[in-house]
Amino acid sequence: MTVSLLQILLCLVIAVAAIIIFTAKYHVHAFFALILACFIAGLGVQMPFTNLIVAMKDGFGNIMRSLGLIIVLGTTLGVLLEYTGSTSVMANYILKKVGVKKAALAMSITGFIVGLPIFCDSGYIVLSGLNKSLAKRTGISLVVMSVSLASGLYAVHCLVPPHPGVTAAAGTIGVNIGKLILIGVLVAVPGMFVGYAWARYAGKKIQHAVEAEEEIVTSKESLPSTLKAFLPVVVPIVLIALQSFFTIEKANENGFAKFITSLGEPVIALSVGVLLAFNCKKSWKKSIVSKLLHDAVEKAGSILIIIGAGGAFGGVLAATHIGEHFKDVSIDGARVLLFPFFIASVLKTAQGSSTVAVITAASIVQPLLPVLNITNETQKLFCVLSMGAGSMMISHANDAYFWVITKFSGLEMKAMLKVYSVATALMGLVTLIVVYILFFILS
Repeated sequence: MTVSLLQILLCLVIAVAAIIIFTAKYHVHAFFALILACFIAGLGVQMPFTNLIVAMKDGFGNIMRSLGLIIVLGTTLGVLLEYTGSTSVMANYILKKVGVKKAALAMSITGFIVGLPIFCDSGYIVLSGLNKSLAKRTGISLVVMSVSLASGLYAVHCLVPPHPGVTAAAGTIGVNIGKLILIGVLVAVPGMFVGYAWARYAGKKIQHAVEAEEEIVTSKESLPSTLKAFLPVVVPIVLIALQSFFTIEKANENGFAKFITSLGEPVIALSVGVLLAFNCKKSWKKSIVSKLLHDAVEKAGSILIIIGAGGAFGGVLAATHIGEHFKDVSIDGARVLLFPFFIASVLKTAQGSSTVAVITAASIVQPLLPVLNITNETQKLFCVLSMGAGSMMISHANDAYFWVITKFSGLEMKAMLKVYSVATALMGLVTLIVVYILFFILS
């Protein structure tokens, strides 16, 4: 039985609406909302029930196979860096180099670096005490300091693996994780600076008293050295960069090239980062190691089931063969990346989660890649980055990260909406422009 394009599109709209309503209004876990969307889309196009289940299982399994280890290792690295105090060491080092007068910029850069392996909400919680302390010492508005830190963390969270949304999108679209990390970091830098610039411009007009808090002073002897603190973050990125260099240069298949290429695989590179993170503390108790690894796996598990459900949704949409209805349509030029950006931004603004927005957008876009004339690896990479840019827009009251910033900074809703929410919109738009520039240069 042939299903019309109108019927497929109608079922897709209903499925996406169901995701938004159940996650945003009824606070249903994203896993169940995505699974429900699978059934709405599949049964709505009269897909046989057994075929629907097979499509869901295939989509779930494929995404787990490609991303499972990366998510677990990335989460573990973040947990270890938090526990060892490496994040504070990095923050203090950056502050020393940038200067107290530029404390807001220092926090933004710190958020950017710390945010590479650590999720934005966790990173903000870990650094919020230092952020308040600096605001009090320097007299800089807490609004400026908080939004600067938040935007640095947010930029990499939306654009750089191993963060779950963009990592899942890479698996769905078929993008090399290593190259996405390298280009994603470059693209995230302008986004970070835009967030910082807006925070300084809009936040300086809003004064906010910093509540007196008892500072927790950690013994310097228990903290890692600056070199040890940075190595778990820097080394994996360098290894991945070297692998990409050898791939691009098509080096001879000698022993050294093979060794570097192996180390540069994201799973291996992140594993090296985890081992280096263990070196950030002089001694470890078995009970502590056991608890940290247990916490990391539990945290990763909650993320993986959402990613898996997103993969299942993508599998169902692919099984509807929606792309065949557009086989005679060709889209090129500036419109190519606007569609994935628009889908992700609408989903983000409507339901709040950047992760769910990118995962869902990737599932929708993947069957339409031929229509969008996105065929080679470079074009697919920028397609994913355009969705990452869309997932920045717009963070407001339905976003959990919005409330993490509000709670741990003690800022009022009006200030958050005026400074932080606008900053996320500007970050998304500027990031899209940067993605376009690189897209036309490299593709």
